[in-house]
Order: sequence, then structure tokens, then C-alpha cells
Amino acid sequence: MDTLSSSFRDPSGFVFLHDGVVHRQVNNSFAASYDTFLSSGLYDKLVQRKLLVAHEEITDGSVAGTHDCYRILKPQQIPFVSYPYEWSFSQLKDAAMLTLKVQHEAIRHGFILKDASAYNVQFLDSRPVFIDTLSFDTYDPGTPWVAYKQFCQHFLAPLALMAHTDVELSKLMISHIDGVPLTLASKLLPFKTRFNYAIATHIHLHSRMQQQHADNASGDTPLASKHSSLSEQSLNALMEALAKTVQKLTWKMPDTEWGDYYENTNYSDRAGEEKRDLVDRLLGSIPDQLAVVQDFGANTGEFSRIAAKHCALVVSQDIDPVAVEMNYRKSASDGPANILPLIQDFSSPSPAIGWGNAERDSFLQRSHCDALLVLALVHHLAISNNVPLSKIAALFASLTRWLVIEFVPKEDSQVIRLLATREDIFPDYTRDGFEAAFFHHFTIEESSPVAESERTLYLMKTRT
Repeated sequence: MDTLSSSFRDPSGFVFLHDGVVHRQVNNSFAASYDTFLSSGLYDKLVQRKLLVAHEEITDGSVAGTHDCYRILKPQQIPFVSYPYEWSFSQLKDAAMLTLKVQHEAIRHGFILKDASAYNVQFLDSRPVFIDTLSFDTYDPGTPWVAYKQFCQHFLAPLALMAHTDVELSKLMISHIDGVPLTLASKLLPFKTRFNYAIATHIHLHSRMQQQHADNASGDTPLASKHSSLSEQSLNALMEALAKTVQKLTWKMPDTEWGDYYENTNYSDRAGEEKRDLVDRLLGSIPDQLAVVQDFGANTGEFSRIAAKHCALVVSQDIDPVAVEMNYRKSASDGPANILPLIQDFSSPSPAIGWGNAERDSFLQRSHCDALLVLALVHHLAISNNVPLSKIAALFASLTRWLVIEFVPKEDSQVIRLLATREDIFPDYTRDGFEAAFFHHFTIEESSPVAESERTLYLMKTRT
């Protein structure tokens, strides 16, 4: 049994891999709550509304649990696991609203969420979905919502910081795996937010009361301190207030170099059209069945949408929050549904974090795929970040079997711009140097120049 390193905190059960497939064990201690959860109709309702992943119970003994096993579940599989610090503003906002919807439905069925972690949410078919079947416990009327603080730290605080201070502050969740501390959020938010009743209550006042009751062994939240007996009506009112607070948070996207990249590209109309056709043809010529394609440097996802025709899922990643936000909004509204936009800095990708540096996997641990699509990125890695071509090639080869990649030479206006403010210390950055570096790890199946440009597209296959 290969227990996932992220699944050790919950005494109700754990997640593990069996033959590469994710399963969940329900422990005997949670048996009564689990059975009540299923019989209440809540599970069926949440699955029907596509708010919770479905599961099947394994009863034939083909998957063994531990001595404490009550049930083995095989949940609907998530093809790519992402984390909150890789999501755009709207992705985190949609995940917050999903959590509140799940909580609202749970209360109607006599249950409550004992956890409100952002890590209980993943994205499937361009929609957030709740994945933790064991987060539901029977609701005891008159008790406070124990996950209130967690919801504020995992959702409300980072969203408020992204909306009112800087969108890059979502990265605070890398160093704060249990959510952004409210004391820190309160310090970083602008003074004007103290006049916003909702933020003042759920973050500033909440933070102050946390500090005042830091030695309270019960761990009561400010809400619990204020309402020792919280009726179902009051609990629903709290959910509605939090939902309105989240809905009102908006991020005014700034103009960025990459958010309007395709409007300011140096491609002619013909070159742009030929590049799209080439990408389509090269991906279509790969003989293997493609489950996951990673699009590195995807910008707003124009070429991810081409790749989506050839695979089950495109993980569409870019460094620019504006481009990723635009990509997600388009995918969520217009499709296709098999695109997952994420924020990723490829020169410093998401690290492994948490207990033993193993609770959340690094970007590289999660990024193995059937094919990589790398367009207009290599010159940024090689010239802007001083990464040798040999290292770029080695990294890509470690992640995939097939590679569709674009080489942008020094004669291209985009590279000329990069070199305008720095010394050219890149004598090997030539087409011959590029091919030589990648030759150690890949065979070049095809190379095609892009008409009316200096650029070349390659289809490569990793050497075995």
C-alpha cells in the first residue's frame, strides 16, 4: 500500500495508491458517520450537482486495507493535481464558492464540513470539485462551525490580499500550508479595508480576537466566542455572509506584457496561421495516445486549445497571472472543458512543501506527461534566466516522451529586445547549438520553419 504523503492528518481515513490508481480508506472510527452520510442522500445530491467526486466501494477484496479498515473507496480520478498557490484569482474564488455551496447543502441534510481546506478542492472539466469524502460530519445544532477559521485563512484572506494588495500574494500559501495567517493578512491589507464591514469582521477583527485568545485551549474562533450557541439559522446566515463577501471580491487585472501578447506579437497573419497549423499537425502526427499534454508558457491558451483536440487534458501553464486568469475565464465559459490553466514560474517552479517536504508534491513530481508543448519559451529560459540549453533539454526529457518545441533565434525581434539591455554572453544560443543540446536527449522527428519568421518548430521524441 502506497499511502500518499499528503494524507496523514485525518484520523477518519487516508488516501493511497493501488496499481497507480488513487483509493481512499475509511477507518472504523468513522464508520457510523460515513454510513449516515451515504444514507442521508447528501452524497447523491452533491454528486448529482457535480460538487463532489463520485466513488465506488471496492467489495471484492481486490484492494486490501489496513487492520483499521471499514471501507475501501475508489473515487473518480483527478488527472492532474494542482494547488491553490498555482490558481488564478477566479479559480480560488470559484473554489471558495464551491466550498460554501457544499457546506450549505450539507447543513440541509444534517451535516457540516469539519474541514474547509483549499486542498480539498481540485479542478475537473474546468470546474472546481470537492474531493474529500471524509470531511462530512453530523451537525450538532447549537455548535459553531469549526472550519470557519480555516475557510478564512485558505480562501478569504488570500482572495482579499489578491484583490486589494497584490495578486502575487497568493504565493504566501507556499510558506503557509495551513492558510494565510489572519494577523499577517490584516497587516498587509490596505487601511481602507477596515471600513469594509465584511473584511473588517472576518479578517481584521477575527485576527485581533485570535491574538487576544491565543492561549485558549479550546481553539474557539471569534464567531464561537461571540456565539457560544449557534443556531442552524445563524449558521446559514454566516454562510450567506461569507458567500456575499467572496462574491464581492474582484481583481482589476492590470495591463501586462503577456496578457495581450497575441495582439502585440511580431508574427504576420500568415506566420501566425501557419504556426497554428503546424502545431495542430505535429501533435496530430504523434502515434501514441495522449492522455495529458503540458503546455509550458501557454499565455492565454491559444495553442492549448489546439492541443485539447489531441488529448484528454491540457495543463496550460504560464508565469503571468493576467494571462492565466484570462485563460481560465475563457475555458470556464466557452471551453473546451479539458484545459486546466495554472500559474507557474518555470525558472522557479512550485516546490515540495509541508511535513518532511513531502505533504504537497513539487511541480516536477506532478508534471510527467505524454507530450510537452513549449512555444516561445526557450529564449526566455536561456537568455532571461541564463539556463543552459543542455539543462533545458535534460529537464524536458525527464518529463515527457514527446516534445513539440519552438526555437526563436537571435535574429527574432523578441530576442533582440531581450538582448538590448544586456551583454550577449550566449554564443551557443543558435539553431545548431539548440539542436546539438537537445540531440543528447531527443531524436528530431521533424523540423519545420514558420513562414515569414525566423522561427522553427520541432517534433522530438525522447531517447530510450
